[in-house]
Amino acid sequence: MNNTTRKLNGSEILIQCLLEQGVDTIFGYPGGAILNVYDRLYAHPEIRHILTAHEQGASHAADGYARSTGKVGVCFATSGPGSTNLTTGIATAYMDSSPVVFITCNVNSDLIGRDSFQEVDITGVSLPITKCSYTVSNVNNLADTVREAFTIARSGRPGPVLIDIQKNATADECIYSPMTPEEFFESKGTRIERLRTTRHPSMGYPDINISAIDQLAEMLGQSEKPLLICGGGVVRAGASKELQTLAERLDSPVAITVMGGGAVYGRHPLATGMIGMHGSQASNMACDACDLLLAVGCRFSDRVTLNPAGFAKNAKIVHIDIDPSEIDKNIKSDLHIIGDAKRILTLLLDRLRGHVDHTEWKNYVFSFPRETEYDDPEDGTLTPKEILSAAAEILPQDTMVTTDVGQHQMWAIQHFKFDYPGQLMTSGGFGTMGFGLGAAIGVQVGNPEKTVLHVTGDGSFRMNCNELATEEYYKLPIITLLFNNSTLGMVRQWQHLIYHEHYSQTTLDRGPDFVKLAEAYGIHGRKVTDEGTLRSVLTEAVNSRSDGLGWVIDCRIDIDEMVRPMVGGNSFITNFMLY
Repeated sequence: MNNTTRKLNGSEILIQCLLEQGVDTIFGYPGGAILNVYDRLYAHPEIRHILTAHEQGASHAADGYARSTGKVGVCFATSGPGSTNLTTGIATAYMDSSPVVFITCNVNSDLIGRDSFQEVDITGVSLPITKCSYTVSNVNNLADTVREAFTIARSGRPGPVLIDIQKNATADECIYSPMTPEEFFESKGTRIERLRTTRHPSMGYPDINISAIDQLAEMLGQSEKPLLICGGGVVRAGASKELQTLAERLDSPVAITVMGGGAVYGRHPLATGMIGMHGSQASNMACDACDLLLAVGCRFSDRVTLNPAGFAKNAKIVHIDIDPSEIDKNIKSDLHIIGDAKRILTLLLDRLRGHVDHTEWKNYVFSFPRETEYDDPEDGTLTPKEILSAAAEILPQDTMVTTDVGQHQMWAIQHFKFDYPGQLMTSGGFGTMGFGLGAAIGVQVGNPEKTVLHVTGDGSFRMNCNELATEEYYKLPIITLLFNNSTLGMVRQWQHLIYHEHYSQTTLDRGPDFVKLAEAYGIHGRKVTDEGTLRSVLTEAVNSRSDGLGWVIDCRIDIDEMVRPMVGGNSFITNFMLY
């Protein structure tokens, strides 16, 4: 046995494999079945473990860390409720293509299937919401399983992978030989390709159809009213520069989906803002009138397309995506190109050397507003635009933003003007209330030099505000901007507009006092009711980051403040439009 090949137990093999992958941060929560792993982790101070208040918080933190750093996030949990508490976070990562490896431990192999204490089939539970789920009962299979999981999580369309290790496999010993990710892929690449072709097409990088790129270049040359839609796949592929260059060469308006925020410079003169149910008039009118729609890294969700039968009814539709399963799933395309967005756009730009002038088309599109203007309330209360404009002006321009889900999420995307890819972390596909604070913790851990802003509502914040304990303990100076309207705002908006003002179970006329809650956790809390005070508090929060204490800024807004626009046409809202 040489110096690099050793006999180790499964727990140490797991840690060594994580080190092979460059892992230096883990988010998690211990318990009985995973204690062997935590015992070995104790001997490895080179890996930082962030203990959260709840496994769901850990799952969102690992997700936020992955989205903001470009690395694979790692999350630990124990068996039974420890693992099932991860499922909301796993599904959130899955819907938004975030690469996270979730590692759980289960009861001993001889207890599986006996309804043992804290036993659950977490691989079965997680199968629909992961790229792959593994059960490891034999320590000899552990190292390659971990290596394969990381390969799959980061390759192709990224996403979460779960490994459930039975406790005996964490204690048993076998021979361990180190292997770099490159060496593993070289030795196991055939298996990875087989998995891609037989189980999950999004695992790898399919060959690009060059003739389709030639055809697209010809179609773009003939188009008089082009529109680009930028989805989250542009962010994941690192293709923002290429997409923006394409828009400029085509002189084409470009809209974003929720997940595409920041992929196109928010203040760019060609940017029309968000598209879809709460999208800008400029984006939606452009979609309705364009003659060629090119969607990149966008899955055409129901919140974007609304009424598929009438979506971009005057246009030829071209879809670029790395995942073949997304092609023609929601919207029938006239042409599609499967592959990495950055590579495809680079090849397309090689064929489009000149610049086009679409002044008349742009004048039409930008005759409609890119964002909603809000009237100043007579009582002087804060408006969403005032809050977000103040934050965007006072906070550093490279501030990283996480949001929860609801009205505040839409307002943030409409008004903050994201400047670079990865600046916005939000739950777009799964719509997870309670995502924001855990995600902000992961973002701040992964980007300690950056200011991190957590935008939330009083309903969402209640769900996982226990993670303020994590924020305080690890001295993470996260600024939480709380839109407090004492209601579940988005649901109330629907009840107001569609359900005849039947405000059933949406009014939050109860505690806590969020300022006192923040102070109880040992961080700064402040209530603001006017713009002047808000600006003063935001300035103080930015200037005090060095004290390592977070802030909760409780911003009071009107209970009937609404997100505008609100365009109908899907299964939830029909024949409805609010501008």
